[in-house]
Amino acid sequence: MNLSIIAAYRSRDAILPQPLDTPEIDKIATLARLRVRPGEAGEVAARISEILGLIDQMRAVDTKGVEPLAHPLDAVQRLRADEVSETDRREELLALAPESRDGLFLVPKVIE
Repeated sequence: MNLSIIAAYRSRDAILPQPLDTPEIDKIATLARLRVRPGEAGEVAARISEILGLIDQMRAVDTKGVEPLAHPLDAVQRLRADEVSETDRREELLALAPESRDGLFLVPKVIE
């Protein structure tokens, strides 16, 4: 994608970009690891241009004075108290194992 299109969308006074041509579509497809058949390049260019036009329309909307929407990470979760509910049974469970050492279960090697 040429830098003039990117610069147009990064500026606050976005201008409608020039239509994308086949070499730009090929470059975008290569970067995105997409396969675009030669006959489809025109349709892909039209769709991308429509998307960029929609972005331009959204950026043109005046949002001054509009409160941002609530964010899910702003919510406070009700959590239960962190209390111990089980006793330490480590030695009892290790005693059931065929082999253990230094508080760990020993198992046969399964990967060469």
